[in-house]
Amino acid sequence: MGLMDYLKGQFLEIIEWTDDSRDTLSYRFPDEDKEIKNGAQLIVRESQTVQFVYLGQFGDTFAPGKHSLVTDNIPILSTLKGWKYGFQSPFKADIYFVNTRVFTGNKWGTSNPIMMRDQDFGIVRVRAFGTFDFHITDVKHFLKEVAGSDNHFRLDEFADTMRSRIVSVFSDAVASAKIPVLDLATRYTELGDALMPVINPILAGKYGIEFTSFILENASVPPEVEAAIDKRSSMSAVGNLNDYVKFQMAQGMAQGGGAGGAPAEMAMGFAMAQEMMKNTNLAASGAAQTPTQTAAAPGTEIFSPAQVAQTLGVTEQDVLASLDSGDLKGKKIGTQYRITKAALDEFLKH
Repeated sequence: MGLMDYLKGQFLEIIEWTDDSRDTLSYRFPDEDKEIKNGAQLIVRESQTVQFVYLGQFGDTFAPGKHSLVTDNIPILSTLKGWKYGFQSPFKADIYFVNTRVFTGNKWGTSNPIMMRDQDFGIVRVRAFGTFDFHITDVKHFLKEVAGSDNHFRLDEFADTMRSRIVSVFSDAVASAKIPVLDLATRYTELGDALMPVINPILAGKYGIEFTSFILENASVPPEVEAAIDKRSSMSAVGNLNDYVKFQMAQGMAQGGGAGGAPAEMAMGFAMAQEMMKNTNLAASGAAQTPTQTAAAPGTEIFSPAQVAQTLGVTEQDVLASLDSGDLKGKKIGTQYRITKAALDEFLKH
């Protein structure tokens, strides 16, 4: 081997990297302890960016294309080395090839429930998972915060490194957007699109990456919250108290009823209605008789919320809610409501 061949073997003249792995995010070019020759050719392919690092400091960044490594093309590295007269001799630097294409179908999820403050249910524990697509937008940030000095940083390492960080960003985004748990558990597609403008600035600023899609596939809450959501959905479908009574009766009959089921409640309701009708007739006939008889009738025409609840087969809280909303008319004396037969009759007509 001649001297020229020996010297040629000591220097890097062509620097390039062909990625055939499909899962590599960053790759440090193996220089085999060789120095880079002045005027060496750097070939950067599409979906690649090359970052020079000199003694732990970021040097120049190269976009796709063919570059000659001379002083004019690498001003930052020239400044870092402090050369006064340009590259008159070979030099050494770490060269990182970073893959900037979109990586699709990556999974994310909460290994443990995350705590959320909800305006309807208070503090709620939520589990969530889904998929996301991403690409690297800031090479220096990515190498510094995610890949580090790894010689060959792959997608599985990225998943391990970023899983908890993505969940944290997701939690912060949901909190800042003030998304109700009720929406979180039902409107997956819309939420993924709505969260991206909130999540991406955080990811870009911290890690140099950006989501091109973010999909929430499932969000689950504890059983007691699920039950509350189901009840609220049922009540939304029912509307007012009168319809709710019918709904409860139908539910009881569908389940076969029982001693305290819907059939018994219906029978009680009909009996009470008949009693009220009899009282109405007595009151009407009494009105044509003496004032003493008329004064005694109202005692049988006034009901408490508990009595109305028993008649309708609902809870007393439902009756009080209907009174507060004005659907059912009543007179409040102190802390107690008094409901007249006429008001109850009017309510039952609707």
